[in-house]
Amino acid sequence: MDEVPLTFDIPVNRTVEKTGTRTVPILTTGNEKSSFTVVLGCQANGQKLPPMVIFKRKTLPKEKFPAGVIIKANPKGWMDEDKMSEWLSEIYVKRPGDFFHKHPSLLICDSMRAHLTDAVKKEVKQTNSSLSIIPGGLTKELQPLDVCVNRAFKVKLRAAWEQWMTEGEHTFTKTGRQRRASCATICQWIVDAWAKVSVSTVVRAFRKAGIISELPGWIMTRRMWAPRHMPYSPNCSTWTLKMKSLRDLWTRNELKK
Repeated sequence: MDEVPLTFDIPVNRTVEKTGTRTVPILTTGNEKSSFTVVLGCQANGQKLPPMVIFKRKTLPKEKFPAGVIIKANPKGWMDEDKMSEWLSEIYVKRPGDFFHKHPSLLICDSMRAHLTDAVKKEVKQTNSSLSIIPGGLTKELQPLDVCVNRAFKVKLRAAWEQWMTEGEHTFTKTGRQRRASCATICQWIVDAWAKVSVSTVVRAFRKAGIISELPGWIMTRRMWAPRHMPYSPNCSTWTLKMKSLRDLWTRNELKK
């Protein structure tokens, strides 16, 4: 699982204009800094868990939201211990096939503080899962969502925002300023964008991160994917070895600074 920080406006970082132009207009509603968080989760077989959206407000928006998304709110619009607990109880334990899992699952997270509390660790353990924390600086190599899934999701989400900006129905303030998209509209974009991320993209991300092998017939054990005939041994985990080697490399680079 991973948290994706987003804003109500999602303009591109680059645009095309004639050489010598002093100003380049970018169409937005002025809400590039109005942030919220989308929590994404997926499994090595390509299954995607429902997204959870955390809006930056004290109460939940009184809007009709689409199915397939969990809506939350807190003053910071960001993951904390309470929201992590809610994600575990409302999404993680309801993942496809969870009832029939005979082997402990592996939940991979970054080293964000909300993932590291004793309460969260205890709750993860109660779900028959092992919590694996990726060391700081290594998420782009070891976090499947960071490897390629998040980017695919954000590209599709930006496309929905751009279409709304150019073709959607808009409302305006008394001063003529265009209002931002509603929370419900944003959530519909999120549901649609997440649905468009292919199974192959998710599986490829787990392979690139070294969590699963290219070889067929591999199954999930306590901390790794291993051939059915191979007994469990944490020392032979490809992902564990990759994490150790990258962590050592990152440490050496930090010492050189």
